[in-house]
Amino acid sequence: MLGFILKRVGLGLITLWILSLIVFFAAQVLPGDPARAILGPLAAPSAVAALSHQLGTDQPLATQYWHWISHFVTGDLGTSYQYQAPVGPLLVKALGHSLKLASVAFVIVVPLGIIGGVIAALSVGKPVDRIISVFGLSATVIPEVVSGIVLILIFGIALNVLPISATWPPGAGIGTQVYHLIMPAIPLVLILFGYIQQMARAGTVEALASDYARTATLKGLPRGVMIRRHVLRNSLLPTITVIATQTGYLIGGLVLVEVLFNYQGIGRLIYNAATAKDFPMLEAGVLVIGIVYMLATLIADIIYSLLNPRIRYRGVE
Repeated sequence: MLGFILKRVGLGLITLWILSLIVFFAAQVLPGDPARAILGPLAAPSAVAALSHQLGTDQPLATQYWHWISHFVTGDLGTSYQYQAPVGPLLVKALGHSLKLASVAFVIVVPLGIIGGVIAALSVGKPVDRIISVFGLSATVIPEVVSGIVLILIFGIALNVLPISATWPPGAGIGTQVYHLIMPAIPLVLILFGYIQQMARAGTVEALASDYARTATLKGLPRGVMIRRHVLRNSLLPTITVIATQTGYLIGGLVLVEVLFNYQGIGRLIYNAATAKDFPMLEAGVLVIGIVYMLATLIADIIYSLLNPRIRYRGVE
């Protein structure tokens, strides 16, 4: 197990390094000059050149990348051009907000997806199976911005039962915060439900057709007990990986939702950084999301191996 974890961490670090290269050099192709964006269109060229030298954006790209990544690994995420403040505290605060929104969506979608998949698997070929599967697949392809706008029009304007903005008033309690996050969480739930439901359905169908399930049935074990003791534990193992990858999406795929519902999370922070040419904020934000995604995948692999004793990981493989 230790060798497996070390191997996965090593592969994750290599992936993060490649991601850092991609995000750094991709940021350089964004149109506009950071110094010009900070000083405005009427600033003198000499002032723009002086600020570019101060920021270091006039140096070769290799030098800029090394300066950024060498400071990043020591915990120095740089200074935001837009806010003129350290990037680290701003990202931590925004990530905390995004984790709250992701947690609300996660708590809703995981039980619904698993229950929907199991019910569909127990009714394979029946109308219930078709209805759940078609709904899940249809919800998956609806963009968050479309479902979000529909929700705003129905529940925020027409019925006026949920707040349009996800930003809660200062000093609000946990209940008020969750109340403001329900509507932004629903588009995420709709996107993720289909993936989790389909994986849970496929795993349950495979488990029901297995030898151990048939043996338990032939021994006279009640169907409900057989499903709880033998089917669910094995059928939900592949679902764990899907849930982990979707957890990474919940953190990194919040840009449209956070912008639409005016929520000050990491997705909106990255969006604002991209539009303002705030390269330190943009690069650090994307890399932090990559770290969260890597950790979520690693935790899923560890849980998968613990729940299934038949699997033996060897770090040298």
